[in-house]
Amino acid sequence: MNFIPDWPIILQFAIATFVLSITPGPDMTLFVGRALSEGKAAGFACLAGASSGIVVHTTMVAVGLSALIVASPSAFFALKIVGAAYLVWLAYQAIRNGSAFSPEKQAGQSHTLLQNWLTGFGINLLNPKIILFFMTFLPQFVSASDPHAPGKLFFLGVLFIPLALPVVAPMIIAADTFSKLLKKNPTVTRITDWLFAGVFSAFAAKILMAQAK
Repeated sequence: MNFIPDWPIILQFAIATFVLSITPGPDMTLFVGRALSEGKAAGFACLAGASSGIVVHTTMVAVGLSALIVASPSAFFALKIVGAAYLVWLAYQAIRNGSAFSPEKQAGQSHTLLQNWLTGFGINLLNPKIILFFMTFLPQFVSASDPHAPGKLFFLGVLFIPLALPVVAPMIIAADTFSKLLKKNPTVTRITDWLFAGVFSAFAAKILMAQAK
């Protein structure tokens, strides 16, 4: 079971995943929006599609970063430094611009479960910000000198799905109440923005301090 990171790393990853999951964004807008307009099954179908996209992204990142580790551990470490800078930028954007969340109840033709799955899959897979995020996020939890880094990268990427599910699933089930809460209480979204910024700034600081040593 060498591909499983140590428990402290998993705990840090779980905290980061939780904060990311409660931060409103395009995926959550899709899940809640479809649940509002077509019911919970549609929302969960979109969630399943997005989760499938995460598996694809994780595989690509694990394979690509594995090749980079073999070719040049120093280049992999440089990627971690770039990733730290990217996380700081995400934190800044969250505080400056706030979260994007605008689900609307819309009347119209309903979609099949397969169509909803494909929509979730497509939005996740074709979003360049997601692959960029995973390429800079996952390496923060793996050492370039770890011979089991590829397996750990894949394990953490897939672990993201079940860790996020307890947060996202209730949002889909309570879509109407949840969306009204966010729309009527902007303070709630600002709190998630600051949580997002704080956690990822901490991870950025962690890797930069490690580099200084």
